[in-house]
Formats: sequence, structure tokens, C-alpha cells
Amino acid sequence: MHFSQRLTAPLLCFGLALSSFMPRTANAHDAGTQMAAIAKVFLAALTPEQKAKASFEFAAEERENWHFIPRERKGLPMKEMTPQQRLLAHALLNTGLSFRGSAKAVTIMSLEEVLYQMEGADESKRAAVREKRDPEKYFFSIFGEPADKGAWGWRVEGHHLALNFTVKDGQLLRATPSFMGTNPGEIRQGPLTGLRVLAVEEELGRELVKSLTPEQFKAAVVATEAPKEMITAAERKVSALSPAGLADSELNEKQKAMLTRLIDEYLTRLRPEIADEARAEIQKSGPVYFGWAGGKERGEPHYYRVQGKTFLLEYDNTQNDANHVHSVWRSFDGDFGRDLLGEHLKQAH
Repeated sequence: MHFSQRLTAPLLCFGLALSSFMPRTANAHDAGTQMAAIAKVFLAALTPEQKAKASFEFAAEERENWHFIPRERKGLPMKEMTPQQRLLAHALLNTGLSFRGSAKAVTIMSLEEVLYQMEGADESKRAAVREKRDPEKYFFSIFGEPADKGAWGWRVEGHHLALNFTVKDGQLLRATPSFMGTNPGEIRQGPLTGLRVLAVEEELGRELVKSLTPEQFKAAVVATEAPKEMITAAERKVSALSPAGLADSELNEKQKAMLTRLIDEYLTRLRPEIADEARAEIQKSGPVYFGWAGGKERGEPHYYRVQGKTFLLEYDNTQNDANHVHSVWRSFDGDFGRDLLGEHLKQAH
């Protein structure tokens, strides 16, 4: 069968999915259906060898083998894709992210070229630096069979970007762990001077901590010195950190609004249906705590976290003279869809 004929049916599904993409009445079922339709098209566009690299069993240990450092990974890298395949990979990426989130993700990828230009000035080192700093070394992986029934998942991962999605029966979605980082946090030379991909995450945290009274700040401080890395790093499973910090009940109305905006900055990286469900879960799950460590002024190493009964946000900016940002959203029970899969197993038995 000719390649174009082999793609006709999947592309029809792709077109139907895009024709109603992000409707005003969109819900988790629309999101799951669109993800499955576009994942199928992506897989159909691959050669057998590429598909073998990109595909894993849903129960494979690799699904939880996540990280955000430049390292060897499994999956299919964009470097090994044709232009058409890369476009389809980006289409899949866009089914999980909002416009803002997608813009952040691809800009984070582009920073690998900035690092290459910064670190590869010595001609004798350029090949080694390029191997490490390559904007095409972002890997796409599909776990299980994309479908409206059963459980499956997908991942996009590379340096400073790790996005994990789990879908069950075409509608119940989990989108954690969800990591974004930037190095440099602010570009200070070259044509992109002044670019700060995660500037809002930094400034909203600083705005909140600077608004605290001395008594509030004392309760919020979880450490005098900011940790060198997020405390949970890339652990596969996390639980609530202690001490918790300052409870939202101790904030005034203006400060509560600041905390809400800070949380929303992380949630709105994701497509609205996923963000709305996460927001509703947070609102009904009880108190939320804000914790801070390090300096309050820009350029000083600093760290914050926001945690509730079900979730944890961590942000750290200490490396490279406080110009290297790591940030993550985790779900205590929902990372990699563990809560969905646990319920699925109960129903199966």
C-alpha cells in the first residue's frame, strides 16, 4: 500500500479531531479523543523501525523513568524524524498544552541552541557540546495503544522539559509529572538578550513573598538557604513535604489572589480541560500552603513551593548564579495516572 493511502483513514480522523479542536464546551472526553486520534496519526506516519523506538507497553517500567537533565533517553527523538513527522509530533504536543504552554515548551527546546553557542566556542569541543546541547533531542514516546477504551499514555521529554499524560477510557486525564526549566533563566547576550521563558513563575512568587508581613514570612520560610535543587527532584513518587509553610487561611484577600495567580500560571500551561479539572480538585481539597527559601531580590538564589492535600508545585532558581530555573507540578496520587489505574484495577476485580 502506498504511504499516502496508508495514511488516508488516520488523517481523516485527524481532520475531524482538529475541526472541533478546543470547542467552548470541550471536556475531558474531547481532550482524550483528540489525543488518541492524533497519536494514531503520528504513529501511522512512522517507519516500522521508528515506531518500535516510539512505542512501549503501557505497563512498561519506562513510563515512570522520567527526568529533566541532558541524558540518554528511550523514545523517538525529533532528530530522527522527517519534517512531516516533526509536525505531527508537535500536533500531539499541542493536544496536551495550552497556547501559552506550547509556546513555553518549544522556546525551552530552542534554548539548547543558546547553550550550544555559549559552550561550543572552542572548536575542539563543538562536537561533544552539540551532542549534549541539541534542540532536536526531544523524545516522543507512546505507552499502550491510543484508543477510547482502556488506558494509554504519552510523553515528551528532553533537557528541561518532561510532560507526561495518562488517558483512561478516552476521558479521564492526568498530566503529571509536568516539568519545565530554563538555562539560562534570562539570556544575557546575543540576539535574544532579555528573554525569560519562566519569568512569570519567578515574579509571581517574588510578588507574593514580598507582600508578606514579618510574622507571615516567618511562617512561610521552610529554609534560610535555598536548596540546590527541587527537593523532590525527579522522584517517581512524591508525598507532601514538611514543614508546610504559610497556610492560605493566613493570607489577606489580595495575597490569596496572588497565590491563585501563581497556581494558575502552572495549571494554564496545560489545555483548559485538564487545568479546569485540576483547579476544581485543588479548590475542594482543603488548605494550600506557600513555602519560601533564600533571598527575596532578583538575582539571589531562591526557592518556593505550593502544596495542598493532593498536589505539589516546586520552583528552584539557584544554579548558575541564580539564572537556571527548575519548576514542576506533581500529584501525590495522580502522577502517571496511579489513582485512575488503581480504580481501574478495583473495577476489574
